[in-house]
Amino acid sequence: MSNPTVLLRFICAYSEAMLFRIGEKEYTGKSAVDIVDALKLDLLDGGQENLPLREFIRWSMFQLGDRIPLRELDVSDQLSNEMLALNYLLLRDEYGIGSLSGLYVAPRISG
Repeated sequence: MSNPTVLLRFICAYSEAMLFRIGEKEYTGKSAVDIVDALKLDLLDGGQENLPLREFIRWSMFQLGDRIPLRELDVSDQLSNEMLALNYLLLRDEYGIGSLSGLYVAPRISG
């Protein structure tokens, strides 16, 4: 008897705009990628806006290495950009290097 192949598709949805704060600075967006893109422009002073999301997150995690262990975030291609960006923001929030708010609806499985 063989095992059937099951295809699962994860759908991420946000019920409202997300807000991420670092000190007095606020970043808003409809997705975690939107917020990370805004952070990228701000933190890199707009000089490297073409830097891919994963490269920016690697750079940022290296900069935060004294506060967040690098092993805490998987930047492999196994995660979508949205899940990677959300994990990055949640890690920053967990370690007190920013504050994430806005309601996030956990991924649901659809067939």
